Amino acid sequence: MNKVVEQPLLLGMMRLMQYPELAQPQALLGFLERCVERGLSGFDHADIYGGGDCEAHFGAALKLQPALREQVQLIGKADIVPAAQDSSRWQVKHYNTRADYLTQAVEGSLKRLGVERLDGFLLHRPDPLLRVDEVARALDDLVGSGKIGWLGVSNAELLHCQTLARELPLRCNQIELSLQAQDAAWDGRLHAMESEGVHVLAWSPMGGGRFGPELLRALDEVGAALNATANQVALAWLRKLPGKPVPILGSLRWERIEEALLGAELQLDTQTWFYLAQAARGHEVA
Repeated sequence: MNKVVEQPLLLGMMRLMQYPELAQPQALLGFLERCVERGLSGFDHADIYGGGDCEAHFGAALKLQPALREQVQLIGKADIVPAAQDSSRWQVKHYNTRADYLTQAVEGSLKRLGVERLDGFLLHRPDPLLRVDEVARALDDLVGSGKIGWLGVSNAELLHCQTLARELPLRCNQIELSLQAQDAAWDGRLHAMESEGVHVLAWSPMGGGRFGPELLRALDEVGAALNATANQVALAWLRKLPGKPVPILGSLRWERIEEALLGAELQLDTQTWFYLAQAARGHEVA
């Protein structure tokens, strides 16, 4: 499999504007430089994060040190239109994968980030009205013009991936995946995507803080046995899955990032993996 990132985790920018310590471009620049020094160069964006403010703030930091652009990998996403941005009389949240909309969305992200190219671009959500030929032409043109490096999808089912892959060279699928959301590990999706050469990026790898008491107890127990933290164990559980999914860490607290990095080499044996899966699912395997 040709992985889209060769690093222990990606950093999600969805909540960037919620961190007062990163509110100034100079402070964010220092944070980005620190990330790169620790081997974290991948940053996951979307045009709707902060209504575009997250991309703009990130771009303001990059502008202070243009040379840093060559050391970071920028992933963008688009096709979700929030209700507040719907210009129709209905004011309804919807998806838009029309060629002109996707082109404008990419151009908007490039402008806010202050760059000439997105290293990767994903369709943010599967659009039931998507026209494969139209999307393929639009994204082919964006890749051909150098405005996008590689292509992927987000929150897509296997059939979505297979259908689009007939027309586009899809590199990844970004899905919710954690001990709390592990269905893809059991229904064959991860094996199928691995066989298709689609790298999985896992959003909400810590379950959005929704781990139940039995799972938390099991994570603490395993962590104590392995001299690791519960969070490190939860991420190691992900890495053992087919295709070695890369977690997208939602927290930008440096202590959380450092904790994840320090546990990047942690490996679980088979029995420990199943013990944690059982604690999360509430029942043993058949």
